[in-house]
Amino acid sequence: MRRRSVLGALALLLLACAATSQESKPTPAASAGPTLYKRLGGFDAIAAVVDDFIPRLIADKQIGRFLVGLSDNSKARLRQMFVEQACAATGGPCVYIGRDMKTTHKGLGITGSDWDLSVKLLVTSLEKFKVPEKEKNEFLAIIASTKADIVEKP
Repeated sequence: MRRRSVLGALALLLLACAATSQESKPTPAASAGPTLYKRLGGFDAIAAVVDDFIPRLIADKQIGRFLVGLSDNSKARLRQMFVEQACAATGGPCVYIGRDMKTTHKGLGITGSDWDLSVKLLVTSLEKFKVPEKEKNEFLAIIASTKADIVEKP
């Protein structure tokens, strides 16, 4: 049971945007151009960033503690959840079927420091793939909207 909570927690730590994807429908003005999903490069581009980001999380001593003991299968599921959430939250065709952020992260004691470090690791992955500043900032704004449901300790 604890392992599932840890898997869900990290899977949703940053890219858990499903709740915002349901609440943040594009306004008419925002829907005039291509979606953020398309501007990021679609599914394959999002998957490439996630495939770079997860090993960064695992390798980091502070964040990696949330991933200790995960099987290869659980790591593959973690990857798929990240990709589906990012895809759905940015206006892509994916459907995220995981739990909401508050439920997933309750009781894990995620700190503001954990959050900040995870965002830094994500930015590193986004920059590796040369995601343009505008799209990077829009994506990070989606991520930031989940912070209150994820961080339990300042």
